Order: sequence, then C-alpha cells, then structure tokens
Amino acid sequence: MNDPASGRSEPRIHTAPRTDVSRDQGKFRTHFDFPGRAVPEHDDHGYGPLATVVESFMDPGTLIRMHQHRNEEIISWVPEGVMRHDDRHGNELVTDSDHLMVMNAGSGFWHAEETLAEDPPLRMLQIFVRPHSLDLEPDIQHEPIPDPVAGEWRHLFGPEGGDAPLYVRNAVDFYDCQLDADATVTLPSRPGWDTYLYVFEGAVTVGDASVGYTESALVIGDGDVSVTANEDSLLVAFSLDSDAPITRQGTIGR
Repeated sequence: MNDPASGRSEPRIHTAPRTDVSRDQGKFRTHFDFPGRAVPEHDDHGYGPLATVVESFMDPGTLIRMHQHRNEEIISWVPEGVMRHDDRHGNELVTDSDHLMVMNAGSGFWHAEETLAEDPPLRMLQIFVRPHSLDLEPDIQHEPIPDPVAGEWRHLFGPEGGDAPLYVRNAVDFYDCQLDADATVTLPSRPGWDTYLYVFEGAVTVGDASVGYTESALVIGDGDVSVTANEDSLLVAFSLDSDAPITRQGTIGR
C-alpha cells in the first residue's frame, strides 16, 4: 500500500517456512536457512550481503578439526551453552551467552571448534555474511556483549566503523531480542534497507503474518513493522542493504 504523503510504499512482508536443507555428521549437525528464498522468483539463495543463517548443533565431546575459511564473515551467536574455538594464531576462545565471535576470514583463516564431554548440548547460529571485497586481511573478534533486556533489541554487530560491539565488512546490522508472550516490539529498520527476522525460539506475529519456530520473515522496506510474541520467544534480526556490493566466493556462505 502506498503512502501518498511520503511517496513511499508500505513495507512488504514475505514469510518462509523452515527449509529442508541440512547435513548430519553425527555429533555435529547443521540446518541451513536461506534468506533469499523468502522472495518469490528471487534468483539468489542469499539476500544481498546476508548469505545464509545456519542452525548448528554440537553434542558434548565433539571436535571439528582445524579447517580453513576464506572470503566470508562468520558470526557465532550462542544463546546458551559454550562453543570452544582455537586457531593457528594461538587464540583459545569460549563463546557463550556473554560473548560474540566474528571471524573475518578474508584471504584465509584456519580454526577448530569443540565441545568438551562435560559441556551441555549446543544449539547456536552461525551467520555467514558476504564481504564487499575479496581477500581482505583476516582477523578474529571475540568480545563481551551487553546483558539482554527483555523486550528490547540488542545491537551486536554492524558495518565496520559503526557503534556495535563487533563489525563485519559489509552493510549488515544484527540484533537479538527476548520477547515475552503477548509483548510487542518494533522490528529494527534503517532508511533504504530491508530487515530479515528469524525465530530461534517461540512464535510471533510480524505485521499480520504468523512466523513460527525456526521460520523467518523478510521485510522489504524500512517503515515500522510490529512483532508480537504469541509465546515466549527469542528472535534475531538483520537490517541490511540489499544493493550493497558483495562477493560470492566464501567457503560456505557463497
């Protein structure tokens, strides 16, 4: 619907069910969510700089041996439990609900992931962002993040040079939110950008659209859109510039 006073269209909401794309490697399992598939006839599984959102499961006592990533920004978001990281730069890091990790793989970054036998089962998101240029300088960021406040979006990473605790090298802002049943919040937005919402836990109504557990919604346009929790929910949202320059040569997040 158009708003004659502003000359802009109302945001359009596209919802998508949980995909059937997964890999079962025994103690390590992944399920792939593709934001571009929310839009009918969209010719890219990703959406602008956001390549894919991967729901990852690791049983206690799981080791993913040293391997390399190139030309992608990989964000590890761990709402509970722990993911243990080491790399060829000598880092030994623990990512949990109090920390976020961003691997700016660039020209190449080698790392391993592990859970110990005494660790709890792990369910996390690994987010793959397409950088704006190939073979950038590799780096690793591992920082404490602010305590969550129920009903408020927490800004966790954004474009380089912004005010988020961590950065990626393209036009994507990332937020999470714990939303109690029947509570309402406005979806993050930025002028000229679109927003992608993923329901990690619970079920919500986005505008007039229902979005359930592990389902998603892509909101095209930057007007206000309400999100109401139908039950206690944990949400993540990506505000992004779909026209940003991108590369598509990542190890996984092409």
